[in-house]
Amino acid sequence: MKTKKKKIEDELIKEALEEEHRIRKAFKDKDWSEIKGANSWMIFKVMSEFVEGFEKLAKIGPCVTIFGSARTKSTNPYYKMAEEIAYQLVENGYGVITGGGPGIMEAGNKGAKRAGGKSVGLNIFLPHEQKGNIYIDPDKLISFDYFFVRKVMFMKYSQGFIVMPGGFGTLDELTEALTLIQTKKIGRFPIVLVGKKYWHGWVDWVKKVLLAEKMLNEEDLDLFNLVDTPEEAVSVIDEFYSKYLLSPNF
Repeated sequence: MKTKKKKIEDELIKEALEEEHRIRKAFKDKDWSEIKGANSWMIFKVMSEFVEGFEKLAKIGPCVTIFGSARTKSTNPYYKMAEEIAYQLVENGYGVITGGGPGIMEAGNKGAKRAGGKSVGLNIFLPHEQKGNIYIDPDKLISFDYFFVRKVMFMKYSQGFIVMPGGFGTLDELTEALTLIQTKKIGRFPIVLVGKKYWHGWVDWVKKVLLAEKMLNEEDLDLFNLVDTPEEAVSVIDEFYSKYLLSPNF
């Protein structure tokens, strides 16, 4: 029977070999028929993901997306906070969209489900097999192979973004939303960062580096809000939409 340490070592070796294989595969010479065949298949796969996403999400009505880490445990205060935010959003008439996985995503879907609202999951196939969580409405679970298609769905069908603590994926989604709003590719929907202590370092860097180096304009700092409680987060969304008729983003 393998010891725990041996199992960890074996897993690390396996991951290293898989990574080396992916790198070597990327540099492998391919003939024209291989390239053409692979590209043709990819085009149809991408198209099918867009079609499925558009068909299902066009019917969901006004929703707010909750971003955040898949690694957050159910005992973490941010998990409880995400669940409560989702619950309050549904109580205020919104559906909830998440990335469909565990952690903060699960909390968001759980809160929406508990409130009896629309609970949407945009899942992504990963090497370690992220599965859709059990709180997603069965007819509103969509799984993607391509991150870029999935991000289009988040941006196209969300009327606001709640950003809980997370890692690279959460930062990617946050900066995608900020970029599209800054460049006026989508409407100026509210972006709410939850957890002042967690986001302080990032916000500080944005001000002291990006703004100081003139990579941003002063008004770009108004594209997001920083809050600490579920009530404050939902209030930002509600106050924004009190000025407009609530309608889907398409």
